[in-house]
Formats: sequence, C-alpha cells, structure tokens
Amino acid sequence: MRDVVLIGAGKIGRMVAHFLGFSGDYALRVVDGDQAAVDRICTRVPGARGHAADFTDPAALDEVMRGAAAVVSCAPFHCNPVIAERARANRLHYFDLTEDVRVTDQVEALAKGAETAFVPQCGLAPGFITIVAMHLLQPMTDVTDLRLRVGALPRFPGNRLKYNLTWSTEGLINEYCQPCEVLLDGRLATVQPLENLEEIMLDGVRYEAFNTSGGLGTLAETLKGKVRNVSYKSIRYPGHNYLLKFLLDDMRLKDDQQALAAMWERTLPTTFRDQIVIFVTAVGMHQGKLTENVFARTIYHREIDGENWSGIQITTAAGVCAVVDMLFDGALPQQGFVRMEDVSYATFIQNRFGAYYA
Repeated sequence: MRDVVLIGAGKIGRMVAHFLGFSGDYALRVVDGDQAAVDRICTRVPGARGHAADFTDPAALDEVMRGAAAVVSCAPFHCNPVIAERARANRLHYFDLTEDVRVTDQVEALAKGAETAFVPQCGLAPGFITIVAMHLLQPMTDVTDLRLRVGALPRFPGNRLKYNLTWSTEGLINEYCQPCEVLLDGRLATVQPLENLEEIMLDGVRYEAFNTSGGLGTLAETLKGKVRNVSYKSIRYPGHNYLLKFLLDDMRLKDDQQALAAMWERTLPTTFRDQIVIFVTAVGMHQGKLTENVFARTIYHREIDGENWSGIQITTAAGVCAVVDMLFDGALPQQGFVRMEDVSYATFIQNRFGAYYA
C-alpha cells in the first residue's frame, strides 16, 4: 500500500480520491481547508484519512506529509510552489495539475538534485494532450505544424457564453489572461490570449478555438528547433470569444480578475453533464509523403460506481492517476524533473486509469 497525500478536495480532488482510493493500492491522506469537503471524501473512500489544513502553511504540510510516498496537488496553481518545496524537504514524489508557466518553472528549479521525482502538469491540458502530441510525431519527419486543441464544454449550454463552470474558475481566468507560449518558425515566442480565432468542425459540430495560456506545458521548449510551428488553443462554442473580449477588455475585468471570478461563481452554474473535445494534428513527412496525422476524441460525463462524474473530472484525474501508477511501476524516472514528453502513450493508454481516454 502506497501512502499518498492528496491536497485539494474539490471537484478534481474528489475524482482523484475515488480512482486511487478504490484501486486498493493507495492509502490516502486528504488535505483541504474545508473540513466538510474532507469529510465528504473520507466517508466515501475506503481507508482515506482527513486533515483540515492551510495549503500554504509549511508546518501543516510537513505534518501531513511525514512518512508518505507521494503528494498529488489538486490545489489552486499558486499554492503549488510551497507544496512542491515541502515535498522535496520530506522526500516525496510530487505531482500537480497546474497550467501556470511560472509555477512550473519554480517546480522545475526545485526538482534539480532532488532525490524524488517532480511531475507537474499531468492532467488533461497540459498533460494528456502532450502525450498525444508526442505520439503523433513519432513516425513523422520534417514536421511543419503541430496544433493542439482542447475544450471542456457543457453538453447543453443555456447561456450566451455557452459555457458552464466545470473546474477551477481561478485557473480558467488565468488561462484567458496570461501570454501564450508558441513555436513560430522553430523559435520560442509568446502571443496574446484570446487571439488567432479559428473555426473547427468535428463530427458535424461547429466550434471556435483561440489562444489560451499554459496548455503546451513544457512542449514548446522540448520541440524548439525540431518542429516549425506549435500552438495550443482552447475550444469553445461560437460566440464565446466575442463575449470574453467584451468582459476582459471593454469592461476591463482583466485588471480585476477577482471580481470576474466572483461574478462567474455567482452567475454561471456548474454542470456535471459535459464533454471534453480533444483535437491534435501534426503535418509533416511520412514515408516520403506530406501527411497530416490526426487524433480526435470526445469524452463525455459518465456514471462510475453508481455516481455521475463530469468529463473534466474523469479526464483530469485519469491523467494524474495514470502517471502516479506509471511512476510507482517504474515506467518513469524516479528522480528530478519529469516532463509529460517522457510519458509513453502506449503505456499510458493501457493503464487502468489512462484507459478512460480510450
């Protein structure tokens, strides 16, 4: 039995707890500042023990991490540097779901010379999307364009934004407001969020996609000089981008993100009936011909063990849980900074958690 500290008992944390706790291979220590959220998990997940603690309190983190094997952070992205720092001090393997570039840079710095593995960005995007991209690139040469597109969307949108809250509101707004890393002509560059609007048709459904931050993870740096153009965009229903620009630019809520988060939390309902749209294309040479290699998949909310779980809960938690499994099974490096580019698609998709993507 592997002792794992799970930090964060929100939407994604509940799914991670369910997957790991019911697997029979992990003993969970669940940490959150909300005692009710901790109790909800511990009353449902076999053997889970709860701890009410501040994510940013080093002493509290040391107390709960003592003697554990790993920590999985489902906390807000800005909490992760202190969690990673305490993981290193207590010699725990570290995993997170962050999409924030600066936080990942801090985690990478902490991983240098560490006795354990530090594996950030192992959810959906970044995370699984990177694993798929590397899989598409393997049989190709002279790749000119790699396009990664992901959307977490309500199945039945009922407002003008055509959107419901399905994960971290704070993380969502961060993606909409931060500069976006890309590769242009083989060189690292940044572009503005919400720009480069495009139309996508998948299975007869029309979507739009536009720049958002963080989805590439470390992929742009890894592919620098190897692929000419690499970009990541979020998929939404048509019209979402227009209203976002009205809110963020015209109403200047980009300068008051706390107010925007509070407004959305008050007015946009959560939904557990969602769909995750994944679309990745690579254009290059294959067996002497110019070829486009495509991965397209839509993953829906579903019932697991008698409870309905949202698509974003399933895909995000499946990503990190599969990577945790792979590390303990010896399929990933055991020390230092581990990128999603190091994760084998074949091994991931055959994993009991990764299989939810299949």
